[in-house]
Amino acid sequence: MRHILFFLTALTLTFPVFGQQMVIRNPEISQLVKQVNADSLKKYTEVLASFKSRHTLNQDAKDGMIAAQNYVKAKFSEFSSKSNGRLTSMIDEFVVPSDGRRIVADAKVGNVIATLQGTNPQDPRMILVSGHLDSRNKDVMDAIGASPGANDDGSGVALVLELARILSQTEFPATLVFVAFTGEEQGLKGATYLADKAKAASWKIEAVLNNDIVGNSNSSETNISNNTVMRVFSETIPLAEDERGANIRRSINSDNDSPSRQLARYIKEVGERYVDQMEVKLIYRNDRFLRGGDQTPFMKNGFTAVRMSEMNENFLHQHENVRVENGVQYGDLPEFMDFEYLRKVAAVNLASAASLADAPGMPQDVRIDVRGLSNSTSLIWKAPLHGKTKGYYVLMRETSSSMWEKKFYTEETSLKLPYSKDNYFFAVQAVSEQGTESLPVIPSPLTR
Repeated sequence: MRHILFFLTALTLTFPVFGQQMVIRNPEISQLVKQVNADSLKKYTEVLASFKSRHTLNQDAKDGMIAAQNYVKAKFSEFSSKSNGRLTSMIDEFVVPSDGRRIVADAKVGNVIATLQGTNPQDPRMILVSGHLDSRNKDVMDAIGASPGANDDGSGVALVLELARILSQTEFPATLVFVAFTGEEQGLKGATYLADKAKAASWKIEAVLNNDIVGNSNSSETNISNNTVMRVFSETIPLAEDERGANIRRSINSDNDSPSRQLARYIKEVGERYVDQMEVKLIYRNDRFLRGGDQTPFMKNGFTAVRMSEMNENFLHQHENVRVENGVQYGDLPEFMDFEYLRKVAAVNLASAASLADAPGMPQDVRIDVRGLSNSTSLIWKAPLHGKTKGYYVLMRETSSSMWEKKFYTEETSLKLPYSKDNYFFAVQAVSEQGTESLPVIPSPLTR
C-alpha cells in the first residue's frame, strides 16, 4: 500500500461500564472498505444465478459451468485493464479422475484465478480470498436441472469479484490471490487441487479466507433475522500437526491457539474495527457440524485457513430444487438474499485481506523464557523475514478469554512483563509504519 503518514482520520469512542474503548482506523483501508458496493455484489450474483446450472459436471459453454467460468474470467480481465496490468487472471484447468461417487467419469474442470502481484519482488507472501463457483440441487449428481446457486456460493464468488475490483487499484507489498473454485459440492476438488499445487511449489500462503454461503441474514425454522452477525470457523487442533507440534501444544496448553484460530481472531478484531454494525462470531470448529468447505484441503496441507459464513442459514434456499410447494418457494434464488449484509461480509474480508497484505511478515522464532521460575514473563523474537517493521505488539489474554485483551507496544525484539505466564497466554505480532499488524505468533518455550 502506498506509504502515508499514520494518523487518526476516524476516531470512535464508546463508553461501556468499565471504561473507554478507542478504535483507530488506517485511513487508506477505511477508504477501500467504503468502496464495497451492495449493487455491484447484487449484479454479480444475479448474473451467476442466471446460468441454468453451474454444476461441476455441466460443461455447457452457453448456460453451464464453462459459461460461468468465462464470465468470472472476463470480470477479472476487466479489472486488470484498470490495474496497469498488475492483476493477471487465468482458468487453471485440470482433470479430476473418476472417484466412483460424485465424479462418475474423468472430468476436465478449472479454477478461475486472479493474482495481484505484490510490489516487493523479494516478498513471497500470499493472501488468498476464495469462494466456490459450482452449484447443486438436492440431488448432488443432477448436472442438468436448474440450480441457480445464488447464495451457495454465488455470494462467495461475488465477494471475490468485488474485492478483486477494489484491491486491484491499490498496491500492496504482499501478493493477493482471488479464486473461484470448482468442484466444491463434488468433494472439494478444486480446492484440493490448488492446495496440493501450492504445497508442491512451496507457496508462502500466509492466510486463506474462504467464503461460502455469506449472503443471507434470515434463518429457516427459527425465523431469526439479523444482518449484523457473521461466523468465522477455525480449526482447533491443526489437521497437519506433526508429533513435534503436538508435543509443544500439549506442553504449553495451546489447544485454542492454532494458526487458524489466530487468523480468526485477527479477522474479528480488524473486521469489527472497520465495518460498522457487524459482529464477527468465532466458531471453534473447522466448519459446521459434520460439514466441510474449501478451507479444509489447505489446512490439511499446513496452510492457515478459515471459513467465513453467514450466521443464520436458510435451508429452504440451500441444496433445494427450485419449486413452489404448499405455497412455499424453494430454491437458491437471488430474491432471498440480503445484499447489504453481503456488503458488510465483503467489507470484513477486504479489511482483513488488505491489512495482511500491507503488514510486515510474522515475527520469527518467538520464544518465552522458562529457564527459571518467575512471576514475570520474558519474550524474545526475531524480525520478520519480509516487510518493513516499525515495532511490535506483545498480546496478552487470560486463559479463559477468547480474544486478546491487552497490547504492549515495543520497538525492541524482546519484552519483559510483570504478568505470570501461569495465568496468561501471550503472542507477538509485527506492526508497520502505517499501523497494520501481522498475524500473531504464539511463543514456544526457551529452555536453554
